[in-house]
Amino acid sequence: MSHSHAPSPARLPLLTVGLAVTALALSACGAGAAGSGASPSATAAGPSASTSPATSPSPRSTERTEVASVTPRVVLSHDGGLTTLDAETGEVVHEQEREGFLRLNNAGDGQHVMVSGGDEFLVYDAGIDAQVHGDHHHFYSSEPGLTGVTFPAPAAGHVVTHNGLTTLFTDGTGAIQTFTSEHLHSGMPRAVETSTEDAHHGVALELTDGSLLTTQGTEKGRSTVQVLERESGKVLAETTDCPGVHGETVAADEAVVLGCENGPVVYRDGAFHKVPVETEYQRSGNLAGTKASSIVLGDHKVDTDAEQERPTEIALIDSVQDTLTTVDLGSSYWFRSLARGPEGESLVLTYDGELNILDESGKILHEVKAIEPWEEKAEWQQPGPILKSADGLAYITDAEQQKLVIVDIEKGTVERTLDLPVAPVEMVVITGHAESSTEHADHSDHEGHEDEGHEGHDH
Repeated sequence: MSHSHAPSPARLPLLTVGLAVTALALSACGAGAAGSGASPSATAAGPSASTSPATSPSPRSTERTEVASVTPRVVLSHDGGLTTLDAETGEVVHEQEREGFLRLNNAGDGQHVMVSGGDEFLVYDAGIDAQVHGDHHHFYSSEPGLTGVTFPAPAAGHVVTHNGLTTLFTDGTGAIQTFTSEHLHSGMPRAVETSTEDAHHGVALELTDGSLLTTQGTEKGRSTVQVLERESGKVLAETTDCPGVHGETVAADEAVVLGCENGPVVYRDGAFHKVPVETEYQRSGNLAGTKASSIVLGDHKVDTDAEQERPTEIALIDSVQDTLTTVDLGSSYWFRSLARGPEGESLVLTYDGELNILDESGKILHEVKAIEPWEEKAEWQQPGPILKSADGLAYITDAEQQKLVIVDIEKGTVERTLDLPVAPVEMVVITGHAESSTEHADHSDHEGHEDEGHEGHDH
């Protein structure tokens, strides 16, 4: 276990005069366009934060065509690049060659994907967009592909979308970059840049009140989580009782739950609350939350000596009562096995190939035979099953059989099975609709989908 250290303000880089002028110029020339302008937090950068544009996009057609409707798309990373499929027909709509190991996260705007590629975050356009106009939508299609917008990030790490903002964490430097998610539509979002005290494998997100929740630690250990005032760097709340802090998610009423090695911790109503556990060691490094529920789904590991623990119990963490209960599913799972349904259902894909659908109390509603039995490989970077959910459907990959199985969550039935041209390592589902609602972005009438939180990665 790592040891806690005394609280101190985060190291926050200064705003340079030249950069401020550039930011103001960008803000002025972008007024009126979809995704233009900056969020209040981006334009309010003071002595505690700097604001900078992402790298300019490379030549690529940005023309879009209005269409009658759009269907969801599935973006897969694999050996050799990215492949995008129509989620209804399985048709390949785009292939992107790219070497290296690629991590995928929804960018938050319903159209783009953040690709973690070694020492940078890349932006991939899935080519569909659904914009709310009053009581109806307008749908657009465009050319899929990497946009050329990049965020330099030595050891690019976690991506969190919350409240219309996207936050990138750079493990190699401790740098934190936050931008308004929908500004990706205009190609060059201006990011508010801050930093932790030291480089570490961490995570951060901006809360509705503009404060920044972030981990603090070093390469040797991390046990501190702070909430900071953006402009001054003042510590508003802190806990040092979260050894091995890893993974976070947001539940109902903006309660943030983080995994530790001695039981989870909850940030709620301006303070941190420790969740008591029965064992000295309890790790929930992978968490799945939703604004539809105060219950957070997590993995449940209790063997501190295990080289690769394969638990059969899951954790259900109550972010209001600060309690943890477990449910034994009788079969193990891994970090890509957890997701949430539209009504707060907990979704878990287990080694026996079943999708377990549970209600908030932990009662199993459905056990759906989805894919062939499988087992976690020794190397987490190798292709393996992936579970994601969107619009009431669960999307499950069978890497060995190269299949994509789509399940209706409410009914507990397999809707369709599609062939995959690759063995996927990671997957995101893009619907065209923003994944999270916002009180920050310029288009206050944009009705995004419920934020499904962020899944921590345990590897």
